Amino acid sequence: MSRSVRVVWDDALTSYNFGPDHPLAPVRVELTMALARELGVLAEVEHANCAPATDDELALVHGRAYIEAVKAVSRTGRPDMSVGLGTTDNPAFAGVHEASALIAGASLAAARAVWTGEAEHALNVAGGLHHAMPSAASGFCVYNDPALAIAWMLDRGATRVAYVDVDVHHGDGVQAMFYDDPRVLTISLHESPRTLFPGTGFPHETGAGGTAVNVALPAGCGDSDWLRAFHAVVPPLLREFEPEVLVTQHGCDSHALDPLAHLMLSVDGQRAAYEALHRLAHETAGGRWIATGGGGYELVQVVPRAWTHLIAEASGHPLDPGTETPAAWREFVRTRTGETAPLTMTDGRRPEFQDFSAGYDPGDPVDRAIVATRNAVFPSHGLDLLL
Repeated sequence: MSRSVRVVWDDALTSYNFGPDHPLAPVRVELTMALARELGVLAEVEHANCAPATDDELALVHGRAYIEAVKAVSRTGRPDMSVGLGTTDNPAFAGVHEASALIAGASLAAARAVWTGEAEHALNVAGGLHHAMPSAASGFCVYNDPALAIAWMLDRGATRVAYVDVDVHHGDGVQAMFYDDPRVLTISLHESPRTLFPGTGFPHETGAGGTAVNVALPAGCGDSDWLRAFHAVVPPLLREFEPEVLVTQHGCDSHALDPLAHLMLSVDGQRAAYEALHRLAHETAGGRWIATGGGGYELVQVVPRAWTHLIAEASGHPLDPGTETPAAWREFVRTRTGETAPLTMTDGRRPEFQDFSAGYDPGDPVDRAIVATRNAVFPSHGLDLLL
């Protein structure tokens, strides 16, 4: 299915490090790349290095004063609460600008590769920092790399970019940056803001002509319900919007083991979402697909397997879920973290769902969430509500 696939990586991307007790531990991407390498997944893709995003590039989505404030914190390591650096979520650290700009630069490198035709798909698993706002850090995010990738393509003439965010948290920063821009369709599937940070992402947040789309799912939602909601909302909107490029954020904190949220997906359900987005990239965006990582705080059992599946899916050589994790990787996990690694690439689930067109149950909270989203945005896109 896929032609040229590029993975952007530099070991220095692990320098985005808020400290040993912070949930966003860089070891999660280190373990991901090690697992993908041991399984031969990286042998199926091109590799590319990256350079830090420049100030002018960052200014496509962030205020100049904010960038200068981050650089000042970076030089001294001292907090600046006025821009959200020095909080529990976003501790200040020396080098924060350089580390954040490198992640932003990696997503820019992915966007350049896809937009110029050098690659059909490109991935930055260290990226996906979707909470950063134009003038403030938020939710473990300093510079908003998915938004920057989108803005860079708009600056070079893109007229329709779609962004799909499957992180358990609402993609509030990306939504905010393009809320009134009809060229960008943002779709976020997340746990209800009534029970989870950042407290936004209600269906009534619809942007310019319905181009902000929010599916707010109840706590406890698992594979079958999540996939039912995804397929009830995402494919029809992407088919109608016909984006020139698809950008996706793949936070895997929707997993049942994630310590910061309350959805109940398996690695197998997440893999099914990656497969669906890959198909939709080819069907609706001419194959042009830029994928990033995102949240995910179960560092050993979930993140490395989920994102290795993502890279493998993008490469056109998806892994059999029953594949055993390599012994060398399991030993690396033990020596690096002291934890016992999973033995296989599956949680033993077979994700299945009933298509929403088969019927609507008004007593089901997931179906009510689907209906709320479709009622809020489908009419703006000329789509039948099919209730």
